[in-house]
Formats: sequence, structure tokens, C-alpha cells
Amino acid sequence: MTRRLLNTAPVLNIDDGGGGSDCVLFVHSLAGNCGHWSHQLDHLRQNRRALALDLRGHGLSSPAPDGDYSISALAKDIESVVEALHLHKFFLVGHSLGASAAIEFARKHPEMLAGLLLADPSGDARRLPAEVTEPFLEALQSEAYALTIEGYWKSMIAGSSPAIQERLLSDLKSTRKEVVTGALQSILHFDPLTPLKRYAGRKLSIITDINDTPISLHNLLPGLPHIKISGTGHWLQLDRPEEFNKIMDAFFAASNENKKI
Repeated sequence: MTRRLLNTAPVLNIDDGGGGSDCVLFVHSLAGNCGHWSHQLDHLRQNRRALALDLRGHGLSSPAPDGDYSISALAKDIESVVEALHLHKFFLVGHSLGASAAIEFARKHPEMLAGLLLADPSGDARRLPAEVTEPFLEALQSEAYALTIEGYWKSMIAGSSPAIQERLLSDLKSTRKEVVTGALQSILHFDPLTPLKRYAGRKLSIITDINDTPISLHNLLPGLPHIKISGTGHWLQLDRPEEFNKIMDAFFAASNENKKI
């Protein structure tokens, strides 16, 4: 394993290791970091190159110089890593907000991907009613920020073990307010459906019970293959790593063999 900072703007931290003909790049959630993929990185590095990055304003990466935490900006972080490390054909795996960034990257660079794996991806938040989103955003911009965001996080980690819940809340508290609010504001205007429809490569969404709603991507796009892991929180790769890894391995194998999963 090699941890290093890429001399990009912003400066990005990556965790790079393993080797082989296949390469996998992981993108974490809002208020996450590359450590959220530790089980997957250790698993894959036995016979593949596997990398994870800290998005701008997360983990060991620097904040955005221009304060931009939009989905487009996060996708540019993926581009920066790909360009700096001279990656060519690789699998892209994104969780939650990171899945949105991965979808945006796939829109711009579909030819670079061997496959797109979405872990409990954010749904089409444009469909949420304003009477729900506006008070939430207002609360995030107020003195009630900490109480509001922690309450939201607790609803997503309820199915996780106490240790994982504590870890995720700690990661949240260490993430700057402007990072969280900027990304959440962007997700409310992001269109994930059009690029997913147009992406002709192999794709799969691994979802949880939390993510089986009317605005979930697999419900809005019946042609999007999906598999559900029940009995977890939103961070399914941490809660059920062995089950997640098994599905992930099958997806990679089917993609390489040009078969449907």
C-alpha cells in the first residue's frame, strides 16, 4: 500500500496498492474517506491494483481552493487522479455521494471504464418536494447545523454496529460544514438518470433497505441491475464486507467475461 498526496489543485490523498492487469478505483461518500474501503482494498489487492481517493475537503485531501463541492467538482477529482496516475481502462466504484461523482465521470469518460459499480447510490433528489428540502437546507445553514446533520446521519447508520456508528459520526464531525452543505445542495440539482441511461457499459447498483424508495435509481431506471443487501446501515461495505465483496467479485468477473451478472 502506498499513501501519497497528488500535486493537484486541490491536493488529493490516494491509497494505492496491489497489482495485476485489472484496476479498481473507489470513491467514498459525503463525510467519508478512503478508509471506508479498507475491506475492499485488502481483498482486491491479492490479485488486482486497487486505489481509493479522499475527495476534496475529506480525509487527508485539501479543501477546494474555490469552495466548490458540487458533483461536477468531485468528478474532476476523479479525473485528476486518473490523469496523474495514467489510468486507462478501470472499474469505478462509488458509494452514495461518491456514486453520483462516479456517474458524472462516466458521463464524460465512458470509454475509460471497464464497469461502473454503485454502492447505495444517492437517488434523484430533484424529485424531493421543496417543503422537505428547503427547511432541511435552512437548518444546515443555521446554528442548528450540528443537531440537524447528526440527526440525518443517525437515520442512515441505524443498522450499523455501535463501533461503526461511532466511527461514521466521528468522520462526519471532522468534515467541514461548508463541504457537507455544498455537496448536499449540489445533489439536490444533480441529474443521475440521463448519464446512467446513456452509459452503455456494465453497471450494477448494490442497495440497502434504506435505499429502496420511489426516487432510488433502480426504481426510476428499471433497466439498472441491482442487488439488495438487507439488515445494514447505509455504509454497507463496512457493515457487510464479505457479502459486498462477493457481489463485487462477481460483477468484475462477469464484466471481464462479457457476461451478464
